[in-house]
Amino acid sequence: MPSQKSSKPEPGAVPKAIVTRPKRRAGALQGQLPWDPVGLWAGVDEAGRGPLAGPVVAAAVILDDTKRIRGLADSKVLTPLQRDRLYDQIREKALCCSVAQASVEEIDNLNILWATMLAMKRAVEGLRLKPVKVLVDGNRLPTIDVLAEAVIGGDATVKSISAASILAKVHRDRLCRELHEEFPQYGFASHKGYGTREHLEALRVHGACRHHRKFFGPVAATFESEDGYAVTVTVS
Repeated sequence: MPSQKSSKPEPGAVPKAIVTRPKRRAGALQGQLPWDPVGLWAGVDEAGRGPLAGPVVAAAVILDDTKRIRGLADSKVLTPLQRDRLYDQIREKALCCSVAQASVEEIDNLNILWATMLAMKRAVEGLRLKPVKVLVDGNRLPTIDVLAEAVIGGDATVKSISAASILAKVHRDRLCRELHEEFPQYGFASHKGYGTREHLEALRVHGACRHHRKFFGPVAATFESEDGYAVTVTVS
């Protein structure tokens, strides 16, 4: 992930989660233990922690056990066509789902980790039905009023997290295509904000626009103020 030149974390600390590494097996609730609560479980994942531009997006999904969705997997191993197809099925067949985001301004003010936790919190709170437990991909947990557990590699092993990863990825990719319409010189439609050679060259030539994360190293390196702090340059 790109380095950040400066950050302003919120007071307190992001909870260090008790982490689960579930066995690879079928079903939406891998890793479920006898004493776990009975009821609706949600999977949560994010997209967009690493890019140099655009918001970070999170999704929360409660699947319907009676409506099977074939092909759920980590969004990173799926083709764009497969993700689009599964996105439509998830929206149609899941009991409920929610997509939320943290803006570029929030990323710059909080730092990318806190902004990601904020997007996840918003996604969980946006669910129409309240789950009894939330499974979050990774090793950190957002601050929410629901029992939660972090699952390393959950996007590849827990179906509800896989579904969340797909929703978050497709939603963010579509946002990046909208950014491309506004600022075509950066090529957002192709690299989705990641630090590709094409993107870095566009930054060198055009500077940063208002959708760039100004404290990420490759962005901050393209412009400096006299006092040594990064400033935002808007390209119109």
